[in-house]
Amino acid sequence: MTYDLAVVGLGYIGLPLAQQAGAVGMSAVGYDISAQVVADLMAGRSHVDDVSDADVAAMRAAGFRATTDPSVLGRSSTIVICVPTGLTPDGDPDLGSLREAVRTVASQLRTGTLVVVESTSHPGTTEEMVRPLLEEGSGLVVGEDFHLAYSPERIDPGNRSYTLHNTPRVVSGCTPLCAKHAVAFYSRLVETVVVARGTREAEMAKLLENTYRYINIALVDEVALFCDKMGIDIWDVLHCASTKPFGFTAFSPGAGIGGHCIPVDPRYLAVKAETEGFSFRMLSAARDVLGRMPRHVVQRAADLLAGEGKPMRGARVLLLGVAYKPDIADTRESPAFAVARQLRDRGALVSYHDPYVPEFVCDGLPLPRCEELADGLAEADLVLLLQDHSCYEPARLARAGCPVLDTRGRTAGATVTLL
Repeated sequence: MTYDLAVVGLGYIGLPLAQQAGAVGMSAVGYDISAQVVADLMAGRSHVDDVSDADVAAMRAAGFRATTDPSVLGRSSTIVICVPTGLTPDGDPDLGSLREAVRTVASQLRTGTLVVVESTSHPGTTEEMVRPLLEEGSGLVVGEDFHLAYSPERIDPGNRSYTLHNTPRVVSGCTPLCAKHAVAFYSRLVETVVVARGTREAEMAKLLENTYRYINIALVDEVALFCDKMGIDIWDVLHCASTKPFGFTAFSPGAGIGGHCIPVDPRYLAVKAETEGFSFRMLSAARDVLGRMPRHVVQRAADLLAGEGKPMRGARVLLLGVAYKPDIADTRESPAFAVARQLRDRGALVSYHDPYVPEFVCDGLPLPRCEELADGLAEADLVLLLQDHSCYEPARLARAGCPVLDTRGRTAGATVTLL
C-alpha cells in the first residue's frame, strides 16, 4: 500500500499532523520507535492532549495506521519528521533523535519523495546535518532526485482558538523547487502558507518566536521580584499596563517556564551563536532570572510557614498543578520539578494535586498524589498554586484552612498571598 504522508514521530507535533492530513483526504501512516505508542494508537488510545481517543478512532476508521516498521516510509509521497529536539542533562541541544530519524528516512528514501523537517533546531540544521545524512544514506541528491524542506511546527497544546489548520505555516526549501513542493503539500493542510527565503530563515524564525517569549517572561519575572521588595502589587501593575492598546504585550510571572519550546529553543540559539563567536547577552540574563524563580517561590513558601510559626522541615506542602500550562497533562520542563526538589531539600513533605497528571516523578522519586482536592486543602500546612487549571476555583482556594501562595495571580482572600 502507498501513502500520501508518512509522519515520523507520533507525539504532540506528529499526531495532530496525521489527523489533519486525514481530515483533508490524505492517506496517512505514522512511524514511531515506541512500540507502546504504536500499540496504544492502534487500540484507539491517545497520549496527546489535543487528540482524543475518539479522534484516534476516527483516524483509524479513515485508514490511518501506526507502525514501528520503517518500510512504510519508502511507500510514501511525503515524509514529515516530527521527532523531539530537547536538551541534554547539561542543558545543551540534543539532536540525537533527529539524527536517528533522518538516518531511518534515508534508508527508505525513494526518488520523487518530499521530506520535511518540523523539529526545532538551530539555523543551518537542515542544510548542514539533515541534507548530508539523507544524501549519503540514500545515494540520492536533494533538488534532483528528491525534495527537502523545513517547516517549523507551531503547535500550542490546549489552544482551541489557533489550531494546526488556522495557524499560518512558515515553509522553506533547500531549492526553489523543494520549496514549491512543500508549499503545495502544506496548502492542503493549512489556511495560510508563508514562504521563507531559505531554510536558515525559517529555522531562525522559529527560534525568534520563542526567544521573544522567553526574554519577556524573564523581564516580567524580574519586575515581580522588584515589586516584591517594594511592596508593589505586580498583578495590578500588569492589569494597568495591559490597558494600553498599543506598544505593550502582557506576560505573566510565575514559578518558572516549561514546555517543549520556550525553555529549549533559546538554548539552541545561544549555543549556535557561541559556535559562531557571537554572544546573546540578553539570553544569558534571561536564563539567570528564570533560574531564580523556583528559589524565590520556595522562599516565599518558607516565609508564609514561618508566619504561622511552622518550620519548613516537616511541613505538609500541597502543589496544585504540576503540568507546564493550564488544562493539559504535559509536564515537560515544568517548573514544578524545581519547586518540588527544593521544597524536599528543605525537609518539606510535598504532595501534589493535578487532575491531568496521574504520576509525577521528581529525581526518580514519585510525589504522593492527592486524589481529592478537598482532602488535600484540609490536610496541608501550605498550598502552592503553580498552574491555574480551570478546576481550581479561586473562591474554593480562598477558603482553604491554611496559607495559599498563588503564583498565577488568580486568587484573593485573607489567607492568600500572591507571588
